[in-house]
Amino acid sequence: MTRDAYLDPIYNLKAVSERTGVTADALRAWERRYGLPLPSRTPAGHRIYAQRDIDVINWLVARQEEGLRIGRAVKLWQSLESEGQDPLRTMPVPSAPPLPKRPVGETIEQLRDEWVSHCLAFNEQKAGEVLTQALAMYPPEIVFSGIIGAGIAEIGHSWFVGDVTVQQEHFASELAMRRLKGMIEAAPAPTRRGRILTACPAGEEHTLGMSAFTLLLRRAGWDVVYLGANVPVETMAATIERIQPDLICLAAQRLATASSLLDVVGAVEDLDVPIAYGGRIFNEEPGIRLHFPAHFLGGTLDQAVGAAERLLTTARPTLAGEAPSEETEALHAHFLEHLPAIRTDVYASLGHARVSRSALEALTGSLTGATAAALRFDDLDLLAREIDWYRAYDEQSEPSARMLDAFLPAYKEAVAAHLDQRGEPLVAWLNDRVAQGQEENGSQA
Repeated sequence: MTRDAYLDPIYNLKAVSERTGVTADALRAWERRYGLPLPSRTPAGHRIYAQRDIDVINWLVARQEEGLRIGRAVKLWQSLESEGQDPLRTMPVPSAPPLPKRPVGETIEQLRDEWVSHCLAFNEQKAGEVLTQALAMYPPEIVFSGIIGAGIAEIGHSWFVGDVTVQQEHFASELAMRRLKGMIEAAPAPTRRGRILTACPAGEEHTLGMSAFTLLLRRAGWDVVYLGANVPVETMAATIERIQPDLICLAAQRLATASSLLDVVGAVEDLDVPIAYGGRIFNEEPGIRLHFPAHFLGGTLDQAVGAAERLLTTARPTLAGEAPSEETEALHAHFLEHLPAIRTDVYASLGHARVSRSALEALTGSLTGATAAALRFDDLDLLAREIDWYRAYDEQSEPSARMLDAFLPAYKEAVAAHLDQRGEPLVAWLNDRVAQGQEENGSQA
């Protein structure tokens, strides 16, 4: 091919996508964000590419296959050019690229479906290829929300209704967390003044959302110190004193860990550092936000990032949480005091049941933790959400593994045996719930 032919723009966008395996959306995004490749235009304004443009695209794809993000690959190209080198000669494209050159889904929905399919098939390599292709097409924020976050939610729902196994759900979650950690580590150095501490409180092991939040903050230029899951309240004040953050952001997904989050807020609210919080439980039960003398980040990741930036850059209002009544505080403390004995009675009552000890302990821990939180937030109906979750989960289990119908009466009896008159509201609520369950079972029979 002559040099003139090599530089002659003759390929339309569709032809280039077919020859490189990079979708049209990705090519437009690369041109818009990075100016590479930079095709010519027809009189009607349509993009038209030369063979050299195709070679540039293949070069960028090869660098991605070697582990570079698209932005880093472009910077490498620009660096070589600034040194007077031709990147196509200095770092030629391998003759046999390791990844197939094929368009992978034109839309986020198609990419998500393919990623979920590979996760459920335990195919780590193929799942990784889909994310690599997606990151070439879209910013990391879109890849997380549209593929990883939405895909994990879809798999979680499928597990809940019994369509996928817990092993498949764990495999997908682990792949997602591993990729997310890599994206956090590869985020650029801070460019803005202001340090943010992000963490999940004691008992909270679900960190995907907080990890994504941390990634978005780092990509926005903020200095973020991420403590991860299950951070004990006892050491939080000392940690804050050492890190000296300008903002503390916490996240909880469950009712019990929302109570743990409130412990953290109480432990550090005198340090004169603004505190913000978020998580699924606060979206589903907005009433509990009234108890938090802290700033709610919002219901989505985009809202959370915007709220955090406003807290760092504008004046902050003074907040006060709704104090519980004396009766509520007394009942909460009374329940916690007798909780070990209540659990012991439940284990003894159900020890003969044909269920595993670990499963019984998990159910007991979950429902007693939810009870303590519901008492603290002065709304026993919050406990219903935890029971309803287990009810739906039980319905997907084998009959021999179902525990809730046996558990609730035993739990009610244990609570009634150990709490005095202060516990009457809880005992009455559990009585109603047990009667409701028995009525439902009778109607089904």
